[in-house]
Amino acid sequence: MTLSLPSPIEKISFRGEKYLLKRDDLINHDFSGNKARKFHYFLDHDFHDITKVISYGSAQSNAMYSLSVLAKLRGWDFVYHVDHVSGYLKSNPHGNYLYALQNGMQITQDTLPQTFEKSTLFIHEGGRMAEAGYGIQKLADEIKAQCEDECVDIFLPSGTGTTALFLQKYLPFKVYTTPCVGDEVYLKKQFLMLEPDEREHPMILQTHKKYHFGKLYDEFFKIWVELKKETNVEFDLLYDPKGWLCMLENENSFENKILYIHQGGILGNESMIKRYERKIIEKDR
Repeated sequence: MTLSLPSPIEKISFRGEKYLLKRDDLINHDFSGNKARKFHYFLDHDFHDITKVISYGSAQSNAMYSLSVLAKLRGWDFVYHVDHVSGYLKSNPHGNYLYALQNGMQITQDTLPQTFEKSTLFIHEGGRMAEAGYGIQKLADEIKAQCEDECVDIFLPSGTGTTALFLQKYLPFKVYTTPCVGDEVYLKKQFLMLEPDEREHPMILQTHKKYHFGKLYDEFFKIWVELKKETNVEFDLLYDPKGWLCMLENENSFENKILYIHQGGILGNESMIKRYERKIIEKDR
């Protein structure tokens, strides 16, 4: 697999302000963004004894799709555990779910095993693991080389917070993030699983309004459309809208030019757009 590294940093303008944008969405069509960084370790190292990879999460997860690509490339079986698959998705497969199935993923609602055979690689939801630091350090090295002549503040939205945590560990710049999957307590718990020293943690910023992960919000879709129109860049529709809203609400927290990390996830937009379209249709009835 060919990865386009280092990913470029572009200058963009939005709502009259200038930002730097790290285009990790351009690394590879099938293996991009923070998942390419988190799973880079498994591309660069040999795993002769591994025949299967097991993970878990939602049925439209970006990590799920990326793992299906990795497993297909490596010739591993891939078993993915979910709590449920909606009836609509089963009847109308699309997005990450469809593409992961096409890559050979076996999806199950069985209880996740508590122990695993030596031939099985187990990966926590979203790629929260120490091995993720390998690829994220490469990302940090790229940023340092590309921004060597100026100080920047790093911003990115978080699921498990793994990328933000390792970036703070490997960068001399301040890293800011906002929780998208849970609240600040959840995100701090994720950080502590990988780094007990809270002094090594990124700065967590919040939006004034509380948002529930995966729920559709008019302001999310509005800013996503606005971003695409003004920057000519398509962002992820699940994490990036909250990320940009949070960053704009907290603009006084930043001391330097902001470098926003585009973490990919564009394939997941197919399913998100369908959900927003159904919501708009229902609202117009």
